[in-house]
Amino acid sequence: MQELRDAGVMLRLIYEAMKKKGIDTDLIFSRLGINADYVYTEQLRTPHSAQTFFWQAVEDVSGDPDIGLHLGQLLPVYKGQVLEYLFLSSPTFGEGLRRAKNYQRLLSDAANTDFFIEGDDACMVLDAASDDVRRLQHFNECFVQGLITFFRSLTDGEFHPSRIEFEHQRHEGHDHVKDVLGCDVVFGAKENRLYFPASLLSHASPHAEPELLDLHERFASEQVARLEKKDIVGQVERIVAELLDSGEVTLDAVATRLDIKPRTLRTRLTEAESSFNQVLADFRYRLARQLLATTDESIDEIVYLTGFSEPSTFYRAFKRWSEMTPIEYRKTAQGKDAMVDAM
Repeated sequence: MQELRDAGVMLRLIYEAMKKKGIDTDLIFSRLGINADYVYTEQLRTPHSAQTFFWQAVEDVSGDPDIGLHLGQLLPVYKGQVLEYLFLSSPTFGEGLRRAKNYQRLLSDAANTDFFIEGDDACMVLDAASDDVRRLQHFNECFVQGLITFFRSLTDGEFHPSRIEFEHQRHEGHDHVKDVLGCDVVFGAKENRLYFPASLLSHASPHAEPELLDLHERFASEQVARLEKKDIVGQVERIVAELLDSGEVTLDAVATRLDIKPRTLRTRLTEAESSFNQVLADFRYRLARQLLATTDESIDEIVYLTGFSEPSTFYRAFKRWSEMTPIEYRKTAQGKDAMVDAM
């Protein structure tokens, strides 16, 4: 199964909110095995499954059981992204919403949002998370506020939710959530939903421009196509993980499992700005770091699990990758949260 990833802009917005809140971001990042520089990596896409570890670390460090709700209040407006441009250059807010729906993967591989009209309200089904994440309180309450802030910026401040439904349960703090979100809130619902007046769909954009809209749609299509090309990297990584203990981790073996010719696989990896050797090395390095940081496996066992033929080869490769020996890395990394190197 292809690993789902989120656009790095999601992490950047939350990082800015954490700084406004005065949270010790360095401590959070050290627990996650990353740093502030990582947040601004070009074309960053983070593992969607890491949301669980991330929000647990943020709650632990902040000591705030409602940290997702409170960070949502401080989120900067989502700006400077092609999805924003699609909204702005569309004739109405509703048209922008319809167009952005076609390119939601630019925000997250897990996104599958939809909207429909129900009486006087429009309803957005916020299927923007996997099964493991969609019931995550902090993620849901922060994400919906990010959407509201974004939609408000697009409608000259006119956007206001009518009702919000969350899949996650809450045993307390219901009134506080309603006060923050400014509308009725339901918990334990079947889906995460955002209701708002349907009349807002016809809100005209003062920046509407047909020629720009065509340009932005082409740009969005190109970005989605680029992501689709990179899907091959995830497919290769999955098969590499399955083949590592067999010792048959070759381009030919992976191509056979994918039912394509080796030459075709090589070409597709090149189009994804990678290569088989690069994918294999990156996967081995990530796996080695995870095993060293989160397990007590012996070095000999890690050598075997990462598919190296002998310890000396593993030591040389790891030193080349990290500028540390495996033992040095283990001493510095032990004790970090399970998210370490999932990024």
